[in-house]
Amino acid sequence: MLKTAPAFGVLAGLLAATLHFAGALKSTPAVAALPFDITLLSGLALLGLLPLLAVGRHWRLSAGLGLPLAGCGFLWLWWVLAAAWSPWGNGASERLRDIVLIGPVMLLAGLLVGAEPTARRVFGMAVILLGSFVAASVAWGLVMDAVVLGGRVGADPTRVRVQYQVAGLAIACAAGLVALRATAANGAARWLWLGLLMALGAGVLLPGGRAAFIGLALTVALAPALRFVLERRIAPALGWLVLVALGGLGGLAALLMLPGQAESLATLERLLRPDGGAASAREILWAEAWRLGGWAGLGPGGFPPAIGVGQDRGLHPHNHALEALVEGGAVGLLLWLASFGGAVAFVIARLPRVAPERAAMIMALTLPIALTAMVSTDLGNRMVWFALGLALSLGVEARRV
Repeated sequence: MLKTAPAFGVLAGLLAATLHFAGALKSTPAVAALPFDITLLSGLALLGLLPLLAVGRHWRLSAGLGLPLAGCGFLWLWWVLAAAWSPWGNGASERLRDIVLIGPVMLLAGLLVGAEPTARRVFGMAVILLGSFVAASVAWGLVMDAVVLGGRVGADPTRVRVQYQVAGLAIACAAGLVALRATAANGAARWLWLGLLMALGAGVLLPGGRAAFIGLALTVALAPALRFVLERRIAPALGWLVLVALGGLGGLAALLMLPGQAESLATLERLLRPDGGAASAREILWAEAWRLGGWAGLGPGGFPPAIGVGQDRGLHPHNHALEALVEGGAVGLLLWLASFGGAVAFVIARLPRVAPERAAMIMALTLPIALTAMVSTDLGNRMVWFALGLALSLGVEARRV
C-alpha cells in the first residue's frame, strides 16, 4: 500500500479536478461530444479511490476543526428534519440528495485532496491545465459560432451551451494558481507564466460571469500577496497589489479604447450596462427569502412554491446564507454560520501555522467559489462543499504511515 500511495494521490488529484469543474469541461465542444458523462464517471472513480488514499497516510486533525465540522453535521441533520414540513415533496427529496448525501462526500474529498501533498499538487496542476483549456475552447467556440453563452438547456441543439458561471470559475481559479507560479518563478519562466496569466485574464471576459471576473481579480491580487505576507515580505506584497491594480486598469482602459471590442466581450458588456450589470431578480429573491425565513424555515425546496413560481429550482435565493435562512429558518442560519463562518474563522487563525505556499494555493482555489456562493449558487452545489473541504484541509496533516 505504501508503494502505491503516490499513485493514488496522482489519480485523486486528477479525478477531483475533473469532478470539481465538470460543468466547465462540459461547456467545451470537445468534452460535450463525448459519449459518456464525465461528472458521473469521475465522481464514481473518486469515490472508490478516497478510501485507498486515506489508508495510505496517517492523518492528524486540528482541534479547531471541531466547530465547522460539527456545524456541518447538525446542518445536514436539521435539513432532514426540515423536510417534514416542506411544501414540495419531490423538491425536498432532490434537495436532500444534493445536500445530505453528496455534500458530505464532497466535503470529505476536499479535506483529503487538500491535505494529501501529492493529490494537492496534482490537483493544482490539473486546474491550471483545465482552466486554460476551457478559456481557449470558449474563445475558439465563439469564433466558430459553435457555442452559446447560457440560456436554457437544449434551446439551441446546434451549439454547445456554455455554463458561463462555472466556466468563469475554472478560469479564475486557474489564474490564481498561475499568479502564484509567476511570482515564484525567475527569468524566462516568470514571463511565460505572466503571459498565461494575461491570457486567462482576457479569457474570463468571454463567458459573461461577473462574479468570476471579480473573483479572478481578487484572487490574482490577494493569493500571491498572502504568501508574501506569511513569508514576512511586506514590500513585495504591496508591490504585487499595485502591479495587479495598474495592470488590470490599464488592460480594461485599452479595451475600452477599441471601438466595438468591449461590447463583444460578454462579461465586460454586462459590467458596462447603464445599471452596472446589477439589474436582476436577485434583490427581489433576497428580500423574499429574508421575509419568509422564520425560526424553522420552509423546509428544503420550499422557497419557489412560497413565492408563487411553482417548482422552478432555478429561482432559489442566490445567496447561501439567505437560502439557509429561508429553508432552515433561524436555526438553519445559525448552523450555516457555524459551518461556513466557522470555517472562515478557522482558516484565518490557521494561516500562520501552515506553509505559505499551501495557504496561498488554498485561497486561490476557494475565494472565487466563496464569492459565487453569495450571489449565485445554492446549498446543493457540490463545488461549494468541495471548496469548504479544501479550506478546512489547512487543519489536516497527512503523513506517511
